[in-house]
This record gives sequence, C-alpha cells and structure tokens, in this order.
Amino acid sequence: MSLTFKKPKKTCNDRNCPFHGDLPIRGRVLEGVIISAKMDKTVIVKRDYLHYVSKFMRYERRHSCIPSHNPPCVDAKEGDRVIIAECRPISKTVSFVVVEKLEEK
Repeated sequence: MSLTFKKPKKTCNDRNCPFHGDLPIRGRVLEGVIISAKMDKTVIVKRDYLHYVSKFMRYERRHSCIPSHNPPCVDAKEGDRVIIAECRPISKTVSFVVVEKLEEK
C-alpha cells in the first residue's frame, strides 16, 4: 500500500514536516478529531473506536487521545477532522504527524 496524501498548498521550513522536511512516515495511518491545539506545533487527536467484549458478545465504545505533530503548512485547528500517520518519535510523547485535513470546523 502506497502512502499518498494531498500535498498542502502552503510551504514551511519545519524539519519535522513529512512534505517539506526529512521526516519519514511508516506504520499506522489513523483518523480522528483535534480536541486541543494549545501546544506549539502539537495537537491532541481524539480517536473513537469499538472494542469487542467476547464475554457479553457486544461492542463497547472506547477512545484514545494521541499527541501529534502539526506542521505549519498543514496548520490544523481545534475541531478539524484529520488523518495522522506514524513516524519516528519526535519527543517523549509524540510519534504521529498530521498529514491531511479532511474537513474544517
């Protein structure tokens, strides 16, 4: 599977940008909504998913909050639906990068 994302119209000089820097993307590609954009170049992406409980033969709703790098050329805001991709660890908690905005709030 080839990783193809829409290249942003803006350019940036961020080292940790998958389009204009030298950050390789590998691993998982996830989708979620940004719930916090208060940090510098970092956003928190909330991802909702279903988990199967075999004892009750039902699904339960769960969520996870994933800190992700937000390059200046993508510039996603709170409430935006985004696609994030796994990359090498950028900091202690950040191992994902925002690669595409699907819809804006």
